Amino acid sequence: MKRIGILSDTHGHWDERYLKYFADCDEIWHAGDIGSTELAEQLAAFRPLRAVYGNIDGQELRHMYPQINRFTVEGVDVLMKHIGGYPGKYDPSVRGLLLVHPPKLFISGHSHILKVKYDKTLGLLHINPGAAGIYGFHKVRTLVRLTIDAGEFKDLEVIELSEEAKPAHF
Repeated sequence: MKRIGILSDTHGHWDERYLKYFADCDEIWHAGDIGSTELAEQLAAFRPLRAVYGNIDGQELRHMYPQINRFTVEGVDVLMKHIGGYPGKYDPSVRGLLLVHPPKLFISGHSHILKVKYDKTLGLLHINPGAAGIYGFHKVRTLVRLTIDAGEFKDLEVIELSEEAKPAHF
């Protein structure tokens, strides 16, 4: 059994709450647009980090992480790519791979829109954790946690990183 913390589109923005919400996680997965090597190193120092680079990531991050990351955890075939689309509307850059050899879990980012959807046609769970950073059009910053246990998904949670109220000055 493994507890996984998933985030995307941090765009270099560090939030101490990543550590709080991923404290019970065995691994952290970042679906691209990391934004800085420092952020990747901070996450990797806290928990083992699996990641892919995104379209805003520079050469250093592209050397550290692949564009597509495919691996197996607890009997689950996982495919992660930053620009991936959604069930029924997968990005052409990954569509062929998904159709020919679908994983059980497909994780992507890029849209800054949180979406968890089961693709009945391919028999896979798609997760886009939304955006954890502060740059972009999204109104709510989000993270996802889930447990993978003997090939099954359990306890999937969406975490909203709402901004804490700032004291008013009179």
